[in-house]
Amino acid sequence: MNKASPPFPLISNAQDLAQEVQTVLKPVHHKEGQELTTLLNTPHIQALLLAHDKVAEQEMQLEPITDERVYESIGQYGGETVKIVRIEKARDIPLGATVRNEMDSVIISRIVKGGAAEKSGLLHEGDEVLEINGIEIRGKDVNEVFDLLSDMHGTLTFVLIPSQQIKPPPAKETVIHVKAHFDYDPSDDPYVPCRELGLSFQKGDILHVISQEDPNWWQAYREGDEDNQPLAGLVPGKSFQQQREAMKQTIEEDKEPEKSGKLWCAKKNKKKRKKVLYNANKNDDYDNEEILTYEEMSLYHQPANRKRPIILIGPQNCGQNELRQRLMNKEKDRFASAVPHTTRNRRDQEVAGRDYHFVSRQAFEADIAAGKFIEHGEFEKNLYGTSIDSVRQVINSGKICLLSLRTQSLKTLRNSDLKPYIIFIAPPSQERLRALLAKEGKNPKPEELREIIEKTREMEQNNGHYFDTAIVNSDLDKAYQELLRLINKLDTEPQWVPSTWLR
Repeated sequence: MNKASPPFPLISNAQDLAQEVQTVLKPVHHKEGQELTTLLNTPHIQALLLAHDKVAEQEMQLEPITDERVYESIGQYGGETVKIVRIEKARDIPLGATVRNEMDSVIISRIVKGGAAEKSGLLHEGDEVLEINGIEIRGKDVNEVFDLLSDMHGTLTFVLIPSQQIKPPPAKETVIHVKAHFDYDPSDDPYVPCRELGLSFQKGDILHVISQEDPNWWQAYREGDEDNQPLAGLVPGKSFQQQREAMKQTIEEDKEPEKSGKLWCAKKNKKKRKKVLYNANKNDDYDNEEILTYEEMSLYHQPANRKRPIILIGPQNCGQNELRQRLMNKEKDRFASAVPHTTRNRRDQEVAGRDYHFVSRQAFEADIAAGKFIEHGEFEKNLYGTSIDSVRQVINSGKICLLSLRTQSLKTLRNSDLKPYIIFIAPPSQERLRALLAKEGKNPKPEELREIIEKTREMEQNNGHYFDTAIVNSDLDKAYQELLRLINKLDTEPQWVPSTWLR
């Protein structure tokens, strides 16, 4: 009995498949008005497409590397000692090793924590890679090797010349936690040893650094990504990043064009500023010489009887004073202000120690010289200021001290033992800011709104590394609830603080 013929031709290779597709699709050109989708849904074409997938899959599969083939290939390396290792590599996940070129050789330069290379224990720094899955590596550029490995998965067979360097067993490294003070995108970094292994992060992110063995390229995880990111990422080391930023600043200064007229000799960042009531003690807006990269952090849970002072920072007309006053009015038993110092005479109904600490000018100036003030200034020939001791008195009373300060004060405050929690109150969009101020009966000019937005950018740029968090005040009621939530969280959750605070 003859077997029935299949409804479509048997196809065993890609050439037969291509011919059959041409045969079937040829009538399409002669059938006006026939929808291509109708043709694609016919059983014949569906079978062809299924056959195409199977044939393509068969032809793309690499032939398994047998031991016989490996042994045959290593004969070409003469008397050199070689080793053969096999490692399982998952699809689309880097192997976890970087290489460098030494003449024609490709040398393993780094093993990254958490990767298949490290877990296998079979690849080591200094090993020369001769072959991967039968493909000769010697003579290839490192970028060719990265591209080759990125397309491979499954069992990888390496032929290596073992490193002759005898390295002591690695000491157990202590994990350090750092706050990033700059944005980093490895895809924009021409110096990263392997872009696929680079770890992107943003200013303010907490990084868990697990290896500083290479001072130029640390290995780290981003906080919260440890479970989803088994392989550590490469980030610039602190000294390396500082050197790069210093070089970048030098280049930018050299490129600074000379301006015609009176402005050509003007110095950068020396704009004329309006006088303000409070001037920070011995502080500028920021240290021009300081290059910010990372700051070591530790977790800190505030004691129930020693609350961290809450500092509200922001441009004028952004709501920080209104938010502070609302907290003071609604929860008087919980929040308090630091009593300021002044050299002016006490007025009727004012109580010393409640409204002000009234002191002589001589005593005030002595305290300035001793660095006892967070901020101070002169108004109508009288000195005013907020002292560290005044804030400490509120803390010792068990209440939360609320302060609304200028950015110039932040460095002094952060260098004290007060452990402040600094919240930046930022404005919404320019249009939304106009609407909010209109509700308060204010009618700011467009240039005034632009100045507020510009001031916000300037404060974030120069002082953002001091901020613990930020609230965008697009609605005062919602901003108040968010502020209260953040303050309450200090009682229930530990927070990252500079490690220097806890030493």
